[in-house]
Amino acid sequence: MSSPVNTRLPVGNKTFTDATVVIIGAGISGMCMAIDLIKRNNCHNFVILERSSSVGGTWNDNKYPGCCCDVWSSLYSYSFEQNPDWSREYPGQEEIHAYLMRVAEKYGLYKYIRFNSTVEEARWDDNESKWKTSVVVSGEKDSEFSNSYILKSDFLISAVGQLNLPRQPDIPGLEDFQGRMMHSARWDWSYDMTGKRVAIIGNGATAAQIAPEVAQIASHMTVYQRTPNWVIPRMDRPVPAFQRALFKYIPPVHWRKRALQMDFREAFHAVIRDENSDFAQIIRDMCTGSMKAQLASKPELWEKLTPDYAPGCKRIIITDDYYPTLARDNVELETRQITHITETGIEIEGFDEQEYDVIILATGFRTVEFMHPIQIFGTNGRPLQDIWKNGAVAYNGVTVEDLPNFGMFYGPNTNLGHNSIILMIEAQSRYLNGMVSEVIRARQQCKTLSLKPKLAVLKDFNEKLQTALRSTSFADPNCNSWYKRDDGVITNNWSGTVVDYQINLSKVHWQDYDVDGTGKTDVEGKAATKLGRVREETLLSDMTLLMVGTVGVLSAVGYLAARSKLLKAR
Repeated sequence: MSSPVNTRLPVGNKTFTDATVVIIGAGISGMCMAIDLIKRNNCHNFVILERSSSVGGTWNDNKYPGCCCDVWSSLYSYSFEQNPDWSREYPGQEEIHAYLMRVAEKYGLYKYIRFNSTVEEARWDDNESKWKTSVVVSGEKDSEFSNSYILKSDFLISAVGQLNLPRQPDIPGLEDFQGRMMHSARWDWSYDMTGKRVAIIGNGATAAQIAPEVAQIASHMTVYQRTPNWVIPRMDRPVPAFQRALFKYIPPVHWRKRALQMDFREAFHAVIRDENSDFAQIIRDMCTGSMKAQLASKPELWEKLTPDYAPGCKRIIITDDYYPTLARDNVELETRQITHITETGIEIEGFDEQEYDVIILATGFRTVEFMHPIQIFGTNGRPLQDIWKNGAVAYNGVTVEDLPNFGMFYGPNTNLGHNSIILMIEAQSRYLNGMVSEVIRARQQCKTLSLKPKLAVLKDFNEKLQTALRSTSFADPNCNSWYKRDDGVITNNWSGTVVDYQINLSKVHWQDYDVDGTGKTDVEGKAATKLGRVREETLLSDMTLLMVGTVGVLSAVGYLAARSKLLKAR
């Protein structure tokens, strides 16, 4: 028999090791889940465990020069907390991080977050129907109170994402280098690169952002490229003050901009769905045309920079200044294979060593090892390592076989190559909050309840998903990407559009779950719970939006005028 819980009360001193929900990670996903717990379930009895000392997740970790988002700023924010005051069409890391800190402050999330708290393992207790999460406290002072503890919860949420654990390249001699070496996600701003000889290993989106900044101050810089990328112009620009004022005081105008951007991004999925489509050919022509125009003085680089795989197989890079950087006199593109890293530099196949002062590893993250290095143990103590021995899979990308009352954000097959991941995250948050709602209801009735996806349902979902993915550009055998495993199975990306995914998660079908506990009869046979979805694609005409905005402005003006008149009368 489970004891009742007052979910309206936040976890306090006396209940320090007991919570209704535990969320691992205080990035975009973890914050969204927390806000929805408060708004949708009136639940305050939760804890967010964050191993860093700030909110923001990847936007707290990645602070390298030039770090910015490759999704338009108006689209890269919560639908319920849109920011009308972005300074640029593509915001930088510091501005995004500041936005996320403001959101955390506005919704009062800081009192729920335990910073410098690393999760080592989480175990499901079949007898108690609870998760027991092992937490290690870092930080010299914080660890003096307790350097580790076990936190019990009815529901466990993983919001650690895919882009949190830096991947070190498998190059002989990596640890022998005696100069300065840093990974892009662990940037050291105390190191001055002015006048230094710099090597950048990697040529993906991160390298394309770092290179233009470093090239301006380095004496010499070499970019080591393994395979070329499709690169399209960013066309970034500041957002004028008058436009920002318009967005702020007439919100429907900003809604329209966001909707149009979503429409465009959703249409871009045609490139991924059919590599032979007219749209895919337009992308090829635009990329090659832009490259040749920006590198007109270096035609010897054209072939080296032209991919032989379909657009979208790897993430398309959006930048205005990468190619101009390669045209600089102090910049060199190296496409020959690295054979060894020495104490003083880098050796390439068949050639002498090139000496460097600093090596930058723009080599991405360990993306296919979801949840690593956290150890998870589900029903009957079954380790996640065993559950995923043939690769990471999840039902709708959020719930996992033999892990009761567990949900994950940005899990297997939920990444995108064409749109804003926040649109996916909000759908996941609604869905998981729908599940948490039933667990809370059971606890309030002194009952237990556990939910885990049926194996047959999970297998059917993933078989259909992988069938769809095999016909997309992600599956092009001519490229390797962080979207897929070494055997070619695409573990990271969703096969369709954002709207497709949102519709999938707009209901919780309880028959898809194995239900257990003393409260199972209240859920078994229950009709699907309709959650709805955020409809951000264009639905209203410009005239309708204009009328809505005008009515809003006139109402505000009328209210202020009436208030002013009333104050004068007093």
